[in-house]
Amino acid sequence: MTRRVLVSGNWKMNHNHFESIQFVQKLAAILRASPLPSGRDASLHPPFTSLRSVQTAVESDAVPVALGAQDCHGMDRGAFTGEVSAEMLAKLGVSYVIVGHSERRTYFGETDEIVRAKLDAVLRHAMTPILCVGETLDERQGGRAEEKVSAQLGTALSKRPGSVVGGLVVAYEPIWAIGTGETATASDAQHMAAHIRREVERLSGAEAAGGIRVQYGGSVTPENARVLLSCPDVDGLLVGGASLGAEGFAAIGRAGA
Repeated sequence: MTRRVLVSGNWKMNHNHFESIQFVQKLAAILRASPLPSGRDASLHPPFTSLRSVQTAVESDAVPVALGAQDCHGMDRGAFTGEVSAEMLAKLGVSYVIVGHSERRTYFGETDEIVRAKLDAVLRHAMTPILCVGETLDERQGGRAEEKVSAQLGTALSKRPGSVVGGLVVAYEPIWAIGTGETATASDAQHMAAHIRREVERLSGAEAAGGIRVQYGGSVTPENARVLLSCPDVDGLLVGGASLGAEGFAAIGRAGA
């Protein structure tokens, strides 16, 4: 069976709700003229303040993209000022939720245990987590890249049924390539994507390893998307800055098809 590619646009702290609506309207026009190829899925991950606006715009223009969120809290409700729960996201029609993004781990001190709790919450409300894993430059140069990614996967995925794990998305983020203009080579991306799949097989079985989708995320552009998607174990892309423009995001969605 041919695996479906998932291209996800993580807008981070960009696009207010007016700009978000304009983006979706522009993307709708682009995709009406030239739809994404067969076998390509796409998700948009706006800031929380733009979720409702994007949801409404996507539905009204019948844009073939899924609604995604950038994060959530591990609890469904409670005294957590400023937080947004997975339950709230599910009520908005969110399909994918990013958990454990490198910026959340680095800037907000999220541990592997916190990431697991968030993944639990996303699954509890029948959404698909995009679990981010990846190594720092020091860890890579010290020969500990695979060890780091294995530890992150182990904490997040251990003791879960293979049928559940097989439905997840894992995004490999070489932290040294996030927002730096540096990009892992296709060989680097394939090496770690294959390692992730082997680890999932070890943790959850061969069926789960065959079912998960492994994205690459790290300074993805329309220019490098094709070669990254040519890697046999890379099933999609987690796109940051290049997803802020409708033309660029659509170009990445079509890359290599």
